[in-house]
Amino acid sequence: MDILYTDARKFTAADLEALFKSVDWLSGNYPERLKKALDNCETVFTAWDGGRLVGLINAIDDGELTAYAHYLCVDPAYQGQGIGKTLLQKIKDKYRDYLYIILIAENEKLIGYYKGNGFAYMEGRSVFYLQNIQEG
Repeated sequence: MDILYTDARKFTAADLEALFKSVDWLSGNYPERLKKALDNCETVFTAWDGGRLVGLINAIDDGELTAYAHYLCVDPAYQGQGIGKTLLQKIKDKYRDYLYIILIAENEKLIGYYKGNGFAYMEGRSVFYLQNIQEG
């Protein structure tokens, strides 16, 4: 299998919906809004198996010091093949001159994954959010 990595934004709302729903992310329920959001991000890298979107990472940045990697998403059928690692490396390469690349891990497995890819855990820090979209 040859995976194609690109920063060209050739994905459709349907591509995004399928990928994000494959990992049970709420964002997949809003494919048109998700596409608009990603189209407006500074950075998006995608991974493709033929015409199938199988992975994606995006980042927003302040143009100088800090980049925030928001989504790292790999279709479960393709996990364990290095796609996430390659996508993370693309972000690390692009933002190598920034002081920080920040991301959020929501469980111990992901904390270990990100540590294994060169990220440090920030002890004593907490993540806060306000959710404006009601599930249901």
